Amino acid sequence: MKVLFFCPRWGQEAVEWDVFLKKVKQAGYDGVEASLPYAEKEKALILNGLEKHNLQFIAQHYETTEKDFDNHYQQFEQRLFNLALGKPLFINTQTGKDYYTFEQNKQLIDLARTVSSNTGVKILHETHRGKFSFAAHIARTYLEKIEDLRITLDISHWCNTAESFLHDQEEAVDLAISRTDHIHSRVGYPEGPQITDPRAPEWKEALDFHLKCWDAVVAKKRAENAPVLTVTSEFGAPPYLPLLPYTKQPVVSQWDVNVFMMELLKERYK
Repeated sequence: MKVLFFCPRWGQEAVEWDVFLKKVKQAGYDGVEASLPYAEKEKALILNGLEKHNLQFIAQHYETTEKDFDNHYQQFEQRLFNLALGKPLFINTQTGKDYYTFEQNKQLIDLARTVSSNTGVKILHETHRGKFSFAAHIARTYLEKIEDLRITLDISHWCNTAESFLHDQEEAVDLAISRTDHIHSRVGYPEGPQITDPRAPEWKEALDFHLKCWDAVVAKKRAENAPVLTVTSEFGAPPYLPLLPYTKQPVVSQWDVNVFMMELLKERYK
């Protein structure tokens, strides 16, 4: 099985696309995970750049701002179809709202299934705070009731939501691992979705917990003879990344941490 590594656009938005993509390629990534604008000229700039630098593309839907469900539904549909136009490997979506009912969130999941069927683009649903999958025990209900639901596992959010390393929710974690097709390799902890620096020894417990979960995903995919598993090293920009008081200087380089995570897992899963 081949493990492919992707760089997030998040945190690099101020860098021109061609400069960013060259940097991504030189760092050793296989591709980029990013959203797409609606404007055709801007969209073509991104897609042509990916082709130029021989980088693969994961499309990301990260927010639908409409609170009203009917408007939210329409906006979600439009954004998924727009992302599908980029012909990505798949779409990773942060779906729904934590305050929508099960039935409302299921309508959005069903909509994603329809868009996927109509476009031929696979759609995965990311485990994320604020969305339908904001907590392990809640996501478990969706996974149990929707048998074809496939996910992007970002378990850092669940550590924060549960204020634990989920040692008392093993059944929910195991079920999520069994449905995982993509990994976001950010490391969280009980009081936040992102540790300051995975290289620091004080975060060993947090890193080891996440590695255990990712190891289980890799082992399952290999047992299934899956041809590919994708991983995005997604340590985020501020406010996920803490800033020093007054000077507002980041405590660590987001870029360096993400490259470290990519290289760590590339070596671990080679």
